[in-house]
Amino acid sequence: MVARAEAPSGDKAWFLRALLVLQSPGSVFAALRDDSDDAAEHRQDVAGALVWLAGIGGVLATSVTGTLMDDPARDWLVVALWAFLAGGLYGFALYYAVGKIFHVALRRLGSRGSYRRARHVLAFAATPVALALLVYWPVRIAVYGGDLFRTGGPDGRGVGVVLAWVFYAFVLWALALLVIGVRTVHGWTWGRSFAGVAFGSAIAAGLALAVSVLYAFG
Repeated sequence: MVARAEAPSGDKAWFLRALLVLQSPGSVFAALRDDSDDAAEHRQDVAGALVWLAGIGGVLATSVTGTLMDDPARDWLVVALWAFLAGGLYGFALYYAVGKIFHVALRRLGSRGSYRRARHVLAFAATPVALALLVYWPVRIAVYGGDLFRTGGPDGRGVGVVLAWVFYAFVLWALALLVIGVRTVHGWTWGRSFAGVAFGSAIAAGLALAVSVLYAFG
Protein backbone atom coordinates (compact mmCIF):
# COMPACT_ATOMS: atom_id res chain seq x y z
CA MET A 1 0.00 0.00 0.00
CA VAL A 2 1.36 3.41 -0.94
CA ALA A 3 1.04 6.04 1.77
CA ARG A 4 -0.43 9.33 0.60
CA ALA A 5 1.51 12.41 1.68
CA GLU A 6 -0.59 14.88 3.64
CA ALA A 7 -0.59 18.50 2.61
CA PRO A 8 0.90 20.83 5.23
CA SER A 9 -1.65 22.73 7.25
CA GLY A 10 -1.80 25.59 9.73
CA ASP A 11 1.31 27.62 10.48
CA LYS A 12 3.60 25.30 8.50
CA ALA A 13 1.56 25.83 5.34
CA TRP A 14 1.88 29.60 5.67
CA PHE A 15 5.64 29.43 6.15
CA LEU A 16 5.80 27.51 2.88
CA ARG A 17 3.54 30.08 1.23
CA ALA A 18 5.88 32.86 2.34
CA LEU A 19 8.45 31.30 -0.01
CA LEU A 20 5.93 30.35 -2.69
CA VAL A 21 4.64 33.93 -3.02
CA LEU A 22 7.83 34.82 -4.91
CA GLN A 23 7.16 32.13 -7.52
CA SER A 24 3.40 31.65 -7.56
CA PRO A 25 1.80 34.68 -5.90
CA GLY A 26 -1.70 34.01 -7.22
CA SER A 27 -2.18 30.81 -5.24
CA VAL A 28 -0.84 32.40 -2.05
CA PHE A 29 -3.04 35.48 -2.24
CA ALA A 30 -6.03 33.29 -3.13
CA ALA A 31 -5.57 31.60 0.26
CA LEU A 32 -5.83 35.03 1.90
CA ARG A 33 -9.46 35.27 0.81
CA ASP A 34 -10.31 33.23 3.90
CA ASP A 35 -10.38 35.91 6.61
CA SER A 36 -11.87 33.76 9.35
CA ASP A 37 -10.34 34.08 12.81
CA ASP A 38 -8.87 30.58 12.57
CA ALA A 39 -7.23 31.20 9.19
CA ALA A 40 -5.91 34.61 10.26
CA GLU A 41 -4.44 33.13 13.45
CA HIS A 42 -2.49 30.52 11.46
CA ARG A 43 -0.83 33.13 9.25
CA GLN A 44 -0.30 36.00 11.68
CA ASP A 45 3.09 34.75 12.95
CA VAL A 46 4.37 34.35 9.40
CA ALA A 47 3.07 37.81 8.49
CA GLY A 48 4.80 39.24 11.56
CA ALA A 49 8.10 37.58 10.65
CA LEU A 50 7.92 38.94 7.09
CA VAL A 51 7.18 42.43 8.41
CA TRP A 52 10.13 42.31 10.81
CA LEU A 53 12.58 41.08 8.14
CA ALA A 54 11.27 43.60 5.60
CA GLY A 55 11.58 46.32 8.25
CA ILE A 56 15.25 45.49 8.78
CA GLY A 57 15.83 45.41 5.03
CA GLY A 58 14.07 48.76 4.69
CA VAL A 59 15.76 50.54 7.60
CA LEU A 60 19.18 49.61 6.21
CA ALA A 61 18.31 51.70 3.15
CA THR A 62 17.69 54.87 5.20
CA SER A 63 20.17 57.72 5.45
CA VAL A 64 20.70 57.03 9.16
CA THR A 65 22.43 53.75 8.31
CA GLY A 66 25.21 55.56 6.45
CA THR A 67 26.30 57.38 9.62
CA LEU A 68 26.14 54.63 12.25
CA MET A 69 29.91 54.01 12.34
CA ASP A 70 30.91 57.67 12.21
CA ASP A 71 31.31 57.28 15.96
CA PRO A 72 34.38 55.02 16.53
CA ALA A 73 32.74 53.65 19.67
CA ARG A 74 30.12 51.87 17.57
CA ASP A 75 31.06 48.43 16.31
CA TRP A 76 29.34 45.70 14.30
CA LEU A 77 27.39 44.48 17.33
CA VAL A 78 25.87 47.93 17.81
CA VAL A 79 24.96 48.11 14.13
CA ALA A 80 23.38 44.64 14.23
CA LEU A 81 21.34 45.42 17.36
CA TRP A 82 20.26 48.77 15.94
CA ALA A 83 19.16 47.17 12.65
CA PHE A 84 17.26 44.42 14.45
CA LEU A 85 15.40 46.67 16.88
CA ALA A 86 14.91 49.70 14.63
CA GLY A 87 13.95 47.41 11.75
CA GLY A 88 11.27 45.75 13.84
CA LEU A 89 9.83 49.07 14.99
CA TYR A 90 10.04 50.52 11.48
CA GLY A 91 8.45 47.45 9.93
CA PHE A 92 5.52 47.24 12.31
CA ALA A 93 4.92 50.99 12.28
CA LEU A 94 4.56 50.82 8.50
CA TYR A 95 2.59 47.58 8.75
CA TYR A 96 -0.15 49.18 10.82
CA ALA A 97 -0.02 52.72 9.42
CA VAL A 98 0.34 51.87 5.72
CA GLY A 99 -1.96 48.89 6.22
CA LYS A 100 -4.67 51.27 7.44
CA ILE A 101 -4.07 53.69 4.56
CA PHE A 102 -4.15 50.78 2.13
CA HIS A 103 -7.40 49.49 3.67
CA VAL A 104 -9.10 52.90 3.47
CA ALA A 105 -7.97 53.38 -0.13
CA LEU A 106 -9.39 50.00 -1.16
CA ARG A 107 -12.64 50.69 0.67
CA ARG A 108 -13.00 53.86 -1.40
CA LEU A 109 -12.83 51.70 -4.51
CA GLY A 110 -15.47 49.26 -3.28
CA SER A 111 -13.58 46.73 -1.16
CA ARG A 112 -15.45 45.10 1.70
CA GLY A 113 -12.39 43.37 3.11
CA SER A 114 -11.18 43.81 6.68
CA TYR A 115 -8.27 45.88 7.95
CA ARG A 116 -6.69 42.62 9.14
CA ARG A 117 -6.74 41.07 5.70
CA ALA A 118 -5.39 44.27 4.14
CA ARG A 119 -2.43 44.08 6.55
CA HIS A 120 -1.82 40.42 5.70
CA VAL A 121 -1.86 41.12 1.96
CA LEU A 122 0.65 43.91 2.59
CA ALA A 123 2.86 41.61 4.68
CA PHE A 124 3.07 38.86 2.07
CA ALA A 125 3.60 41.42 -0.69
CA ALA A 126 6.61 42.70 1.29
CA THR A 127 8.40 39.35 0.91
CA PRO A 128 10.85 40.70 -1.74
CA VAL A 129 12.02 43.39 0.71
CA ALA A 130 12.53 40.67 3.33
CA LEU A 131 14.44 38.69 0.69
CA ALA A 132 16.70 41.71 0.12
CA LEU A 133 17.89 41.35 3.71
CA LEU A 134 19.12 37.84 2.92
CA VAL A 135 20.55 38.24 -0.60
CA TYR A 136 21.14 41.95 -1.28
CA TRP A 137 22.47 43.45 1.95
CA PRO A 138 25.02 40.65 2.61
CA VAL A 139 26.55 41.38 -0.82
CA ARG A 140 26.77 45.13 -0.18
CA ILE A 141 28.27 44.58 3.26
CA ALA A 142 30.76 42.07 1.83
CA VAL A 143 31.84 44.59 -0.84
CA TYR A 144 32.06 47.75 1.28
CA GLY A 145 32.32 46.49 4.86
CA GLY A 146 32.17 49.20 7.51
CA ASP A 147 32.34 51.95 4.86
CA LEU A 148 28.69 51.24 4.18
CA PHE A 149 27.92 52.70 7.62
CA ARG A 150 30.25 55.72 7.46
CA THR A 151 29.79 59.13 5.88
CA GLY A 152 31.70 59.68 2.62
CA GLY A 153 32.58 56.05 1.93
CA PRO A 154 33.15 54.57 -1.55
CA ASP A 155 29.63 53.13 -1.49
CA GLY A 156 28.35 56.63 -2.27
CA ARG A 157 30.25 56.95 -5.53
CA GLY A 158 30.24 55.27 -8.94
CA VAL A 159 29.28 51.61 -8.78
CA GLY A 160 28.23 52.06 -5.17
CA VAL A 161 25.42 54.39 -6.23
CA VAL A 162 24.23 51.85 -8.81
CA LEU A 163 24.25 49.08 -6.19
CA ALA A 164 22.30 51.32 -3.82
CA TRP A 165 19.56 51.74 -6.42
CA VAL A 166 19.32 47.98 -6.92
CA PHE A 167 17.48 47.84 -3.59
CA TYR A 168 14.55 49.66 -5.17
CA ALA A 169 14.13 46.78 -7.62
CA PHE A 170 13.04 44.73 -4.60
CA VAL A 171 10.64 47.52 -3.61
CA LEU A 172 9.13 47.57 -7.10
CA TRP A 173 8.82 43.78 -6.96
CA ALA A 174 6.90 44.15 -3.70
CA LEU A 175 4.56 46.73 -5.25
CA ALA A 176 3.93 44.38 -8.18
CA LEU A 177 3.03 41.61 -5.73
CA LEU A 178 0.71 44.02 -3.94
CA VAL A 179 -1.17 44.68 -7.18
CA ILE A 180 -1.42 40.92 -7.79
CA GLY A 181 -2.59 40.43 -4.22
CA VAL A 182 -5.34 43.03 -4.49
CA ARG A 183 -6.51 41.61 -7.82
CA THR A 184 -6.55 38.03 -6.53
CA VAL A 185 -8.16 38.68 -3.15
CA HIS A 186 -10.86 41.01 -4.43
CA GLY A 187 -11.36 39.60 -7.91
CA TRP A 188 -10.82 43.02 -9.46
CA THR A 189 -9.49 43.95 -12.90
CA TRP A 190 -5.83 44.84 -13.32
CA GLY A 191 -6.72 48.50 -13.79
CA ARG A 192 -8.81 48.72 -10.64
CA SER A 193 -6.19 46.82 -8.63
CA PHE A 194 -3.40 49.09 -9.84
CA ALA A 195 -5.54 52.15 -9.06
CA GLY A 196 -6.10 50.90 -5.51
CA VAL A 197 -2.40 50.34 -4.88
CA ALA A 198 -1.46 53.64 -6.55
CA PHE A 199 -4.08 55.52 -4.51
CA GLY A 200 -2.86 54.01 -1.24
CA SER A 201 0.80 54.56 -2.14
CA ALA A 202 0.15 58.19 -3.04
CA ILE A 203 -1.54 58.84 0.32
CA ALA A 204 1.28 57.11 2.21
CA ALA A 205 3.95 59.02 0.25
CA GLY A 206 2.15 62.31 0.86
CA LEU A 207 1.96 61.71 4.59
CA ALA A 208 5.61 60.67 4.69
CA LEU A 209 6.58 63.88 2.87
CA ALA A 210 4.50 65.99 5.25
CA VAL A 211 6.16 64.36 8.27
CA SER A 212 9.61 64.94 6.74
CA VAL A 213 8.86 68.62 6.14
CA LEU A 214 7.52 69.12 9.67
CA TYR A 215 10.58 67.36 11.07
CA ALA A 216 12.93 69.51 8.99
CA PHE A 217 11.33 72.77 10.12
CA GLY A 218 10.43 71.62 13.62
